[in-house]
Amino acid sequence: MSASADPISGRIGSAQLAAAAASPTHASSSRLTAWGWVGQVVRWLLLLACSALFLYPLVWLISASLKPRGEVFDNRLIPQTWQPQNYVEVFAQLPLLSWLGNSLLIAVLAAGIVTVSSAMVAFGFARFRFPGRNVIFGVLLATMMLPGAVTLVPQFLIWNQLGLVGTHVPLWGANLFGSAFYIFLLRQFFLGLPTDLFEAARLDGLSAWGQFWRIAMPLSVPSFVIVFLFEFQASWNNLQGALIYLNTGSATDYTVPLGIASAMTKYAPESGGHGDYQYVMVAALIVTLPMLILFAFGQRSFIHGIATSGRTG
Repeated sequence: MSASADPISGRIGSAQLAAAAASPTHASSSRLTAWGWVGQVVRWLLLLACSALFLYPLVWLISASLKPRGEVFDNRLIPQTWQPQNYVEVFAQLPLLSWLGNSLLIAVLAAGIVTVSSAMVAFGFARFRFPGRNVIFGVLLATMMLPGAVTLVPQFLIWNQLGLVGTHVPLWGANLFGSAFYIFLLRQFFLGLPTDLFEAARLDGLSAWGQFWRIAMPLSVPSFVIVFLFEFQASWNNLQGALIYLNTGSATDYTVPLGIASAMTKYAPESGGHGDYQYVMVAALIVTLPMLILFAFGQRSFIHGIATSGRTG
């Protein structure tokens, strides 16, 4: 009897040992799952808190643009008195359409020109071998260390000597010579392109310009989108340049940042205004829409370009 019971008891004991060995693992995995859910909840709460923090100024601006004069700065996110006619009256109070047109023209010219000019220089650094290439590229990168105030006066003297102060040309003309940062960014992207494509094109007799125009540019659209968006935003928000080169002209020649700054002065009580800052809020909200629309359409290429521009091949 005892000999026949041993196998059964042995199997029972093995099953109990297996269950005992498996139970801590199961409990451990349950604890890990619970902690995973807690981590997810904490992560979502942090994301919501950060989103609310960043969205609050925009929500406040929308609310202020719908308020009458006396309630603009009452810090209510839901207006006590609704005044949607501000969006109609602002065009009679301020030359907003002229400011938008000027800024749009300057931003498109500045962004388009600097994208093409920087891409040409970057392609030369990425694909051509010539004496002193690394030294020249190092000097180019070193120019990014210079504060903008150092070159501010020389640039103004140059444009003044050319008789272009008071026009829009200085706000986009300097981009004809490219930008050190964009050249570096595009060069990194060009270095990630397959070298075999350019070698095959060169053997087929394609010129350097053809290689740039027909191979490099179509493959580098995401990086061009990055440069265009960066420069468009920089030009759209360029108050300093407008203050220097346009402040002596007519108000209809102003760009959006300079126009809004002049409106703040115009409506200030200490300048004889009546504190009609609701029109400034409407103008500030309207001029943010082009950047939101531009990023919404270009965000896929923007993210892709950021992710791949650091490749070095």
